[in-house]
Amino acid sequence: MASVDDLWLVDFGEPFPAEPAHHRPALVLGPPDTFGPGFPFVIVCPLTTTHRGLALHVEVEPTDATGLDDTGYVQCELLRSINRRRLVRRLGAIDPATSSHIADIVKTLLNH
Repeated sequence: MASVDDLWLVDFGEPFPAEPAHHRPALVLGPPDTFGPGFPFVIVCPLTTTHRGLALHVEVEPTDATGLDDTGYVQCELLRSINRRRLVRRLGAIDPATSSHIADIVKTLLNH
């Protein structure tokens, strides 16, 4: 089961222009585990390996904990809900400081 702050390889399928495509890592933002394993959706932000220097992108280093092979950047502006069946395999998780930073950015994006 996917949990908040997990990094997963996700099958995003065929994209519209500028959307994430195919298999790529994504960060699970919600819902909390309290929704239970029967809840069919998860909220994710995809990662890119392209450093664009945007304040909305949060760097995640490749470590044993994250399970990434390359440095990734969480694209907070591409927040989306996907069906759990799009989750291919768990890669790892981010640390609490990175999670807090991403939460602050998402809250700002949502005007909270």
